[in-house]
Amino acid sequence: MDARPPKPMIPVDLVLQAYQQGWFPMGDDRAPGIEWYSPDPRGVLPLDAFHAPDRLQRVIRQGKFDVRINQAFPEVLASCAARGETWITEEISGTYLELHRLGFAHSVETWHEGSLAGGLYGVALGGAFFGESMFHRVTDASKVALHGLVTRLRERGFSLLDTQWVTPHLRQFGAMEIPRARYLRLLQRALVKPCSFI
Repeated sequence: MDARPPKPMIPVDLVLQAYQQGWFPMGDDRAPGIEWYSPDPRGVLPLDAFHAPDRLQRVIRQGKFDVRINQAFPEVLASCAARGETWITEEISGTYLELHRLGFAHSVETWHEGSLAGGLYGVALGGAFFGESMFHRVTDASKVALHGLVTRLRERGFSLLDTQWVTPHLRQFGAMEIPRARYLRLLQRALVKPCSFI
């Protein structure tokens, strides 16, 4: 029997309400507490403009990775947190584990030769997916996971992929910054869509 106390967490109702209003939580492993963010401009990856570079297309065609959904959510979360400095604190981890248990948080994983090679996780509400973090242990594994995520969102009628901020890594796939006011309009239209990630 596991006698460890449960991980502390943010009330999930509060987190879900925040997402619906354009906010998201982040921790700081150097200090206690949670900060809330609603960036302006906001990073998004337009699903109809996703760009898979030629090298990534070759990797996908080779079938090196097996893409799976929600097979190892706790391990994906822990792997995303396993870096020098991380915003995925114990409180954040506990929160997203509970969101996953309730069916809101999901992982897209890439497996190679039977082992978890990379992946990402985020939260799905209506027709919006809020990407949180990604990792890789094998070259290109997280990129294949992102491609798998976009493919799934397109197939299931999602209209918004929120990346929070835009990094050079995400920009190569078509991620862009938009004013927060425009983001909030896109968000409200996406939230009323009857989409299902699973």
